[in-house]
Amino acid sequence: MISVTDVTLNKVLYVEDDPDIRAIAELALQDVGGFNAALCSSGQQALQVAPEFEPDLILLDVMMPEMDGPETMRRLKSLDATRSTPVIFMTARIQNSEIEEYLALGAIGVIPKPFDPMTLADEIRTLVAAL
Repeated sequence: MISVTDVTLNKVLYVEDDPDIRAIAELALQDVGGFNAALCSSGQQALQVAPEFEPDLILLDVMMPEMDGPETMRRLKSLDATRSTPVIFMTARIQNSEIEEYLALGAIGVIPKPFDPMTLADEIRTLVAAL
């Protein structure tokens, strides 16, 4: 368990609709990063899993069918269990204007896709440490 200021970073909720990316992220988060990760294939699934899992951090894909990342974040922020949980978007959409939009929504950062599975945990810890 890594403590960074007031944030204890152990449990990570990752929401990604692509099963291949989800599998790589699972290895990166759990095996390389040492996190306890809950993986969800949709925003709706995240809304069901998050209250019981009580994540320390939420990683969200931006482009997902039915409920995109920004809408998923909005709904997660309306739940007591995840109201103050930091959110990081993971996306291939990384134009400056898009990044500014994600940060304006309340995300603490953006990790570009494709991501490096060997450095993903360090990127996450760096963003959380900046809180």
